[in-house]
Formats: sequence, C-alpha cells, structure tokens
Amino acid sequence: MTRSAGWLLALTLTCVAGIADGAEPRVATILIQGVESGRQEVAVDADGATRAEFSYRDRGWGDDVSARWRVDADGLPLEYVAHGVDRAKASIDETFRRTGGRAQWKNRREAGESVLHDAVFYLPLNPPPEFRAVLARALLAARGHRLRLLPSGEAWLEPTDAPTRVGDYVLYYIGGLDFSPQPVWLGRGGDAVLASEWFSAVPPRARMQLAPMLAAQQRLGAERSARLARELAHAPSGGLLIRDARVFDPRDLSVTPGTSVLVRGERIVRVAPDAVLADAGVEVVDARGRLLMPGLWDNHQHFGSDSDGALDLANGITSARDMANNVDEFAARVRRYDDGSELGPRVLKAGIIDGRSEYSVPIDMYADTADEALREVDWYAAHGYAQIKVYNSLKPALVPLVAERAHALGLRFSGHVPAFMSARQFVEAGADEIQHFNFIVLNFLYPQLQETRTLDRHLKVAAHAREFTPAQPRVREFVEFLRAHHTVLDPTLGIFEGFFCGDPAAPLPGLAPVLPRLPAQVRRDPQGITASSAFVPPKGEEGAYRAAIPAMLALLKALHDAGVAIVPGTDTTPYMLHHELVLYAHAGIAPADVLRLATLGSARVMGVDGERGVIAPGRLADMILVDGAPERDIEDLRRIDLVVKGGRWYDPRAIERAFGIEPRSR
Repeated sequence: MTRSAGWLLALTLTCVAGIADGAEPRVATILIQGVESGRQEVAVDADGATRAEFSYRDRGWGDDVSARWRVDADGLPLEYVAHGVDRAKASIDETFRRTGGRAQWKNRREAGESVLHDAVFYLPLNPPPEFRAVLARALLAARGHRLRLLPSGEAWLEPTDAPTRVGDYVLYYIGGLDFSPQPVWLGRGGDAVLASEWFSAVPPRARMQLAPMLAAQQRLGAERSARLARELAHAPSGGLLIRDARVFDPRDLSVTPGTSVLVRGERIVRVAPDAVLADAGVEVVDARGRLLMPGLWDNHQHFGSDSDGALDLANGITSARDMANNVDEFAARVRRYDDGSELGPRVLKAGIIDGRSEYSVPIDMYADTADEALREVDWYAAHGYAQIKVYNSLKPALVPLVAERAHALGLRFSGHVPAFMSARQFVEAGADEIQHFNFIVLNFLYPQLQETRTLDRHLKVAAHAREFTPAQPRVREFVEFLRAHHTVLDPTLGIFEGFFCGDPAAPLPGLAPVLPRLPAQVRRDPQGITASSAFVPPKGEEGAYRAAIPAMLALLKALHDAGVAIVPGTDTTPYMLHHELVLYAHAGIAPADVLRLATLGSARVMGVDGERGVIAPGRLADMILVDGAPERDIEDLRRIDLVVKGGRWYDPRAIERAFGIEPRSR
C-alpha cells in the first residue's frame, strides 16, 4: 500500500464513533471458514462503560469471554476487565486501570505498571473482536494515526491512496499487530466488521457485504505481496553459480566439500568440483565452505495469511503440503506462489472431507453418504489435489470407499483417524498416512476411548502416553503393522509439546530461540501462532503431562528404527519446523537422517523425488545455504543464509525485515 494518507482525516469524524449510551446492543455473528460458530454482543451500560460477550466453538476449541471497558475522549482505555476461558479452556482474568498518569495491568502472562508521558493504548491479552475496532477508532483520533501500546509495541494505521469502501463501511489496516497489517471495517453507525477467510465477526446488516469485503482485502493483499516479491526475489538473468560449498546428499548422507553448483533457469545443470568456471553474466555466490543442501519440506501447513509463504522461504522451506483449506482464495494464492507474484514454496494440496456434526471442520466439503463422499473425492481430483484428508466426524463406514476412489484417481489418502475407529482400522481401510501423533497413542486406548471428536483426543493422550513404551509386545506389534503397511506418519510433535507443557501463559516451547525477534504483539498473542494452547493438567496428572512428550519421542524413535516413513510438518508457523526436527534428534534419530526426512524422504512420499530432494543435474534448483553443520548438530539449521527456489534466490534476513522480524545476530 502506498504512502498518501490525507483522506484519513476526512473520514475520522464519520468512523470514530462507537456505541451511543442507551442504544440497542450490537450483535455480530462469528464465522469460521464461513460457518456460523459463535456470537459477539456489545452494549453500553448506564455508567457509559462498554460491555462485550464473546463466544465461539470450533471442533472442541473456543473462547468464552466477558469484557467491560471505559475509554477517554480520545478513545484510549481507562479501564478494562475480562473474565472467562480461552480456546483451550484455560482461565482468563485480566484487568487494566489508568488513573493520574499511571497505568497498571495484570493478566495470566503479564503484570506491570507504567508512568505515562504520552498517549498510550492498552491492548488486552484475550480481547473480544470488538476491541480491534476500539483500537482503530483511537488510531483515527491519534496524532499521526499512531499510538504506543501497553504493555509493549506500537500500532498505526497503514496509509493508502484512497479509501476502500463497501456500502458505508470503510476499510482500515492496522500495522504492528501481526506480521502483516490487520484489516478492520468501520461503519458509519459505529459498528465494525472483522473479515478473513478463517475468522470473521459480522453484524447482520453487513452479512451480504462480507464477500465483497473479502474480495477487496484479497486484492489489496495480493498487490502488497506482489510488491514484496519484486523487491525480495533475485532472478539472475545469466544463471547462478554457488561456489566452494559443502554439498549434502540425502541419498547417502554424504557431505562433499569444495563443490560448485551451476543453475540455469529453474534447474541445476552442473554439480562439480570448484574448478568449474562461471560463464560471463553468471551471478556468483561464494559459499565460503557453508553447507548447501536441498530445500526443506513442511508437510503440514494451512496457508491463509499474506505472510505464510514468505516466512516459509525465510525458514528454508521450498516445498510444502497444505492439509486443508478453502478452495477459492487458497487456489489463487498457490497460483501466485507458482508465478512468482507472491513469495512462497511449491505447494501440494490435500483436500479435506468431513462428516456433519457439531465438531465438523469448518470447510464446506462434507459427506454423510457414499454418493457425497465419492463426489467430493472426484471434485478434488479434478482440481489438481494430490491427496485426500479425512477428518474426525467422517463415518467409519465411508473410509474404505473414500480410500478406494482416491487411489483409483491417483491420490494419496490420509487424515485424522475418524471417531469410533482405531488407527489400525483406519490403515486397514486404506489409509496411506496418519496426521498427528496423538492418533498413534489413541490406537492403544481403543476401544475404551472411541469418541475422539472432543478435546479428549488430546487430553487422554496427555494422561496416558507414558504407559505405552516401545518394549511392550502390543506396541512392538503395532509398529510392525505400520511398517508392513507402508504407513506414513505426519507427527506434528511440536504442537503437542505446547499442548502438554502445562502452562497456558507460555508460548510454544519450540519458539524460544526465535521469540525475541518477533514483533511485540506476535510474541504475546495467546490466540496466534506463538500460543502454546496448553491444557491445564488436572490435579494429580501433572507428572503424566510432563512425561507425555518424552514417551511420544521414544515411540517415534522406535517407529523410525523399524522403517516407518516420517514426514516432518508443523501445523503452525514455519518457525516451528526447525524445532520439529530438533525434537526428532532429541528422540535419538541421527541429525543427517533427520535432514533426509525433511528433504528427499518427503519428496519420495509425495512422488516428486525425480524433481526435488537432491542437489543433482536436472533437478529443480531448490536449495538452502546453511552457516553450520546441521548434519551433525540439527540446531544449526536455524542459521540459513540463502534460499534458492527454482533458480531465484532470497535473503532470509531481508524477508524477515519486511515482516517486522528482527534479523538473527549471526
């Protein structure tokens, strides 16, 4: 977005209004992927304070928040009080007060006070959606449309050439809350709309306007992404030569020093000793002995924001699988990744199918009958998907039908193990792969536990994982069963480490090395990509929760040793991929083997190892240059200096700067 903001002042008076005292409460419907999932009600009490009730449900997760606040004449919070539970049902008890030039605040993660010398805006830890509109109105009234935030950070309105309107709603973008500017639509009547493909809060009068609002946001997001792609991608016209590299080959785990790799267009044309000379016009990168290896795979992502693809590249991820998404904007985003107008990896798509229930995944691809199930598989096959993923509420009787049709059409078949069947039964019905390691543990709790659509699919694993050791005969037998059926596992162990860490106030443990570099509000967002979503252990089960991840790592090592294929994935921010791989090394898998899982092993599972996963002539030029020896110490994988995708190269530090992330120190 461009930098001309004079029109903002003209709109301030029409959009800064909130709810008038005594007015009827404002109601907004909460939509998750377009499915009605909750409600927000906002009203003004007799004393002038605003009150909000916010609740939603999503597959067992969901907030219940009651908040009350007062603001001054400039829209800056004077008081804020909130109670309830967060999406993982951890308690919310938050307070803020500003009096006499001093502010005090307390929530489950933060407590502090500050003497105020300028205008500040307190941003709650678990606010209802309405609070983004409160911030937007305060920014409209603020000098320079910029405010310091408490406890940390800063927020501002992103200026644009001209206002974007849908009906009487005006679109504003707030910078400083996330990696990319965050949208909010303010109406003349004082109401507001939050709109995204994933989560929206929409008043009844704006329901018919949600589609054009999303279209406007997608257009502006694509324009911003295209500008960043032009600035951050480097496409050598005469080719690229990387000289004096240590080249890692995942086929035999060897490392060859003193090697040059020549790239023309999007492919590698030569890998040879450093005697190779560069032709005129070839751009030369001196590796200075750093490790050159194939680009990484993240096998479990859900692309949604304008930053996802770019941050993949910043973390060395050149190939990814999307494991469920909407079918419209997501397809357009993948096309932009492919044509280079948006930064992102090569993406293989998995289409999701679920049954209808109160726990259904909020994507409108449902099947309760054989005809519906086969129709959904056919649609995905016709639209370029590589894999079918089923979800918790699909009827077990439909699983073999979906598997058979998927295989007949050349698609892989995987998923969550649907409720009322075991992982063994899922594989016997035709599953090629299982998403999430909790379903491996749940196999041993079957048939005592069959209803796995609720959060019991996580809580019971935390309570019992330590009971299933690789030495047990039934565990060894199941490991052999998975090996014999060539079953692939997509463990996402990093997110379970967060679930079972026992501290809802803590961020994801795996983000500790990178957390200080992230934008202030990203660091503290309990609903965002850094959140652990930790469950509070019931009294007496604290030890079981602490033992769950070590037990799961021991089982992972036994599976790997038996020859069961493992494909690393995050199901969250790409910054978690490096930690996912660290966890595998902590399990006892040799670092070089871990690198193979994240490169050639993943390419083989997806049937693209003829194109990716190895640095060799004829292969796609997808590579990363690492300042370290991750084949010996997997932690070194965090030190990526250069990323090449299809012959274009990227500086991870430059990408991070563009999204408000501080560069690493070395």
